[in-house]
Amino acid sequence: MAIEVKTPWLNNYGDVRFHIPYFQGSMWENVMDAAHKYPDYIAFDFMGKKTTYRDFEKQVNDCAKALCAQGVKPGQRVTICMPNCPQTVVMFYAVNAIGAIANMIHPLSSEKEIEFYINHSKSVLALTVDMFYSKFEAIKDDIKLDTLVITSIKDALSVPMKLGYSLTEGRKIAKLPKDAPIVKWNDFIKKGKSYTGKYIAKVNKDDPAVILYSGGTTGTTKGILLSHFNFSALTAQLFETNPMAQAGDKMLAVMPMFHGFGLGVTIHAMLANGGRCILVPRFTPETYAKDIVKHRCNFIAGVPTLYEALLRQPSMDGADLSCLKGVFSGGDSLSVELKKRFDKWLADHGATIKVREGYGTTECVTASCLTPMHLYKEGSIGQPFPDTYYKIVDVGTNIEVPYGQEGEICISGPSVMLGYLDQPEETANTLRKHGDGRIWLHTGDLGIMDEEGFIYFKQRIKRMIITSGYNVYPSQLENILDGFESVQMSCVIGVPDPYKMQKIKAFVTLKAGYEPTEETKQSILAYCKKHIAKYAMPYDIEFRDSLPKTLVGKVAYRVLEEEELKKIAESEKADSPVTV
Repeated sequence: MAIEVKTPWLNNYGDVRFHIPYFQGSMWENVMDAAHKYPDYIAFDFMGKKTTYRDFEKQVNDCAKALCAQGVKPGQRVTICMPNCPQTVVMFYAVNAIGAIANMIHPLSSEKEIEFYINHSKSVLALTVDMFYSKFEAIKDDIKLDTLVITSIKDALSVPMKLGYSLTEGRKIAKLPKDAPIVKWNDFIKKGKSYTGKYIAKVNKDDPAVILYSGGTTGTTKGILLSHFNFSALTAQLFETNPMAQAGDKMLAVMPMFHGFGLGVTIHAMLANGGRCILVPRFTPETYAKDIVKHRCNFIAGVPTLYEALLRQPSMDGADLSCLKGVFSGGDSLSVELKKRFDKWLADHGATIKVREGYGTTECVTASCLTPMHLYKEGSIGQPFPDTYYKIVDVGTNIEVPYGQEGEICISGPSVMLGYLDQPEETANTLRKHGDGRIWLHTGDLGIMDEEGFIYFKQRIKRMIITSGYNVYPSQLENILDGFESVQMSCVIGVPDPYKMQKIKAFVTLKAGYEPTEETKQSILAYCKKHIAKYAMPYDIEFRDSLPKTLVGKVAYRVLEEEELKKIAESEKADSPVTV
């Protein structure tokens, strides 16, 4: 009962038959093909500055030579800890061009998280922006990094914009110490321009290209190793299911490049097909709304939180959105009610399309399932991409269940990861060979498949909170909280939030000798800031004398969730007007 959506072409790849053609080289070679076809097209816009494909190719070549001049070799890892800006894109493809592996991490990661990412990946070089230098400085004795390259947003701006930036945002950033053990971006690139050795590597399409991070099925942070071919497959599948896309189309790239959604959909798929990326370094609903209208974007992709915020933007009143060809939602469940409201909002603003929900995991880059253009089933996340198979199995087994019966969602196809970095047991637990001879990714998500191959996501098997589209694993946060000197025990839950969908709340019991004061709370939060990414920080800590327990002695987190839901319901009831 595994479902495959078929398309006309037939190719052979080993003993696997594919129905659409896939690029057979590296990710950079794929983009370079587009650059040679459309040299004068705009590859990306950034804060008013446009870069053509011709200039983009030159910038990547200079950066690739700079990496080689710095001693980076094929197969080595380079950490990119950056917002969406030109340096991020250029460095990513330069790393790709020399046959190294890009280790993509969240720039708002805590010091300890950055330390883990660099050490786990064994990175030899890292790139970050000046505003985050202090985090790297704090962990310099705990990481083995040959080179730290520091750039600034102003390095990518036009001359007039540089001056404006220096007088506004730039003034808020602490100056780098004169003796800082760093290489500045412009010096790094300048050194590359004088490099004369070989720098473009010959890579196999199945070689690893990218490391992205996720909690996997157990909540333990894992590096997901993805190949060039994984991204090539996603790109071809996206354009096969979106035939209206053309070279020159504009994508508002607000989803971050350390996320599979941002890197795979809004950046690589567009650049590999001559598209134009509108790079957004820092998201706010206001700037997002303005950018859609200002740039006359053809495609936007985001999490439900983003669309919820867009509905409330007064600047969109009367805006003409007839330019839109595609609006995609992923990263979290899109409620039926939000879809109805957003579809109406699109129609009211002149758009002829509706939002299309997708589903996927970082273990297969991002989306592997999408609502068809002209066929929507309420509550469904769509049908599998071409050459991608879905099946539902009885939890804990490889046995398929009948149509309409709930079980674990499993995926097989060309975008499925190589495995978890240096974690063979977890890889074997997640990637399993079934009786049909295929390797299946066990997602840890519960769902249903109907007889037409439509998939319905139900819930996650393991505890997980999704806030603003990011996965947060309570067990990780609890381990961090429990490591603080005053904390006896903790429990972390997700609380419904109209903007973030869920926000993080922590419940804590204190050790003997500590009082539940505001000072104690602030000391715990200060500790958390050093160990927890900004998006995963608790918005509140509630002290309890004890935490509820299950019959077997585990913390009954569902009891705490129910208590919070009850509080919200009572609050809404109290706020509602009384009709006489």
